[in-house]
Amino acid sequence: MTDNMNEEILLTREGYDKIVAEHEELVSVRRAEVAERIKEAISYGDISENAEYDSAKNEQADLEERIHKLETMIRKAKIVQDDDVKGDVVNVGLKVKVKDLDAGFEEEFALVGATESDPFNGKISNESSVGKALIGHKKGDQVAVEIPDGVINYEIIEIMK
Repeated sequence: MTDNMNEEILLTREGYDKIVAEHEELVSVRRAEVAERIKEAISYGDISENAEYDSAKNEQADLEERIHKLETMIRKAKIVQDDDVKGDVVNVGLKVKVKDLDAGFEEEFALVGATESDPFNGKISNESSVGKALIGHKKGDQVAVEIPDGVINYEIIEIMK
């Protein structure tokens, strides 16, 4: 993996908007709530044995870490534009319908950047074994995907936006 790939985080517009919304919520609402909890805990007196204070400080640390992570994602985000994505080759931002040639059933995947991956809802990452194998292929191509249990043989049935 090159450094360049680590620099960019591929996101769909929807995924980017979700990250921005979460960041805004954490910064404008959650920060104030946690600060209020800390202030309240301090008002109880001795903070050296104050479970409320420790809990609030830990929550604050987790919150700041999440905010920092989101800011990094926003800064490094490369939004996959619809115009960049041609509908004839499997790529991030597209959906692909495949047929499992061994089991005989069809599956549909949406290819997304790693941070948006949600395999149980059909969103697979461009960095997953299935995602990596499918990217760059066209309708009608047969693709063998190596997974921990062996190999899945897919045929690409359809590529959709």
